[in-house]
Amino acid sequence: MSIKQSLFGRRSRELIGLDISSSAVKLLELSRRGDRYSVESFAIELLPPNCIVDRQIADPRAVGEVILKAMNRAGTRNRQCAVAVAGSSVISKVISMPASLKDNDMEEQIKAEADQYIPYPIDEVNLDFQVLGPTAHDKESVDVLLAACRKEQVESRIAALEIAGLTPLIVDIEAYALENSCELLTHQMPALGVGKTVAIVDVGASTTSLLVLHDLQTVYTRDQSFGGRQLTEDIMRFYGMSFEEAGKATRLGNLPANYDAEVLSHFIADMAQQIDRALQFFFAAASRHNVIDQLILAGGCAHIPGVDAAIQKRLQIPCVIAQPFAKMNVDSRAKPAQLGQDQASMLIAAGLALRAFDQES
Repeated sequence: MSIKQSLFGRRSRELIGLDISSSAVKLLELSRRGDRYSVESFAIELLPPNCIVDRQIADPRAVGEVILKAMNRAGTRNRQCAVAVAGSSVISKVISMPASLKDNDMEEQIKAEADQYIPYPIDEVNLDFQVLGPTAHDKESVDVLLAACRKEQVESRIAALEIAGLTPLIVDIEAYALENSCELLTHQMPALGVGKTVAIVDVGASTTSLLVLHDLQTVYTRDQSFGGRQLTEDIMRFYGMSFEEAGKATRLGNLPANYDAEVLSHFIADMAQQIDRALQFFFAAASRHNVIDQLILAGGCAHIPGVDAAIQKRLQIPCVIAQPFAKMNVDSRAKPAQLGQDQASMLIAAGLALRAFDQES
């Protein structure tokens, strides 16, 4: 796999966005006519426990079988996809390179100097780069986004996809997929995000990702270990359930009458504290920004009834639940009602699905 195919990859207009999270496989397929997107297919399938460990695929066969179930549920015939990697073995960095270099020469120089930027041997990583534009205050240089990932991360995903009969055309980075999906959220931002500072908080099963935009440009990102798995574990301890029983009871709503007061309210308080902590890191790192104009909640935990009002009350920041598909047409096979309920957890899949249109933009 060449450097230019390893991470950002080539583009296609027919592409499934496939988010392999720590708890589920989320599939999304979009089409576009003019400047309007439509949802063509969608599915979510839960993963068995311990398939994903520390954001890496531990059991490619089990994951591949779940991907195949998601494809069958979605009814898609598309066999090309975009997936993403994440975790401590994924590195991205903006570096400066001479503007006079051609792509091939830049590739060779990056390979030769990779040990300055990457703490792994060059033969153990997939590398890619993308020229962002001229370096500020230096006409002789360009800013280059360098992305690298341990090969086993990419290879385990490819193995799972091959089991499902899929071909990965793009391997992206989760943080960039999340950033890419933000164009679908501008309708929820004050003044459509222009001149505003907006925080998108994606609270998944085990990781909370914070992305801060100012004037629709990313100014800060941060991941921290916190997510819905803690709520499942709280239910297990409080009611003496197994992990599977707690997960099933949560999905079906079969929890004791005092669940909200005994367990859920404490988890929401913890969630608010974790978000506040992440924002304090942002304020400390970004001295130019000291106010968040809007908080957009995403991820599986955003589906907790009333969580947006509770977070808004605790943090005193206007808060809404992400609705990336609110302005889209939704094909009947994409189950519009179900998609409406699950859309807050589909941001990474949406960001990956949008990669199909890179060539057209």
